[in-house]
Amino acid sequence: MQKFYKVFLVVFIVFIAINVYALDWQSDMLSEDNSKFVFSIASAVIGLMLLFVMNTWSKIGVKK
Repeated sequence: MQKFYKVFLVVFIVFIAINVYALDWQSDMLSEDNSKFVFSIASAVIGLMLLFVMNTWSKIGVKK
């Protein structure tokens, strides 16, 4: 994995960790207070998936 991808991997994991910490576990997941954290977690997970797809594509494109 290239350094560029590793940086974004750390950034997305930190975003997920901060938002999981900020969730109010006593209320509903999609309540008004938690919705911004849930959507932020979802976008970070989508970013992680795209990161691994881009990493795989970059490995496929390398000539041996």
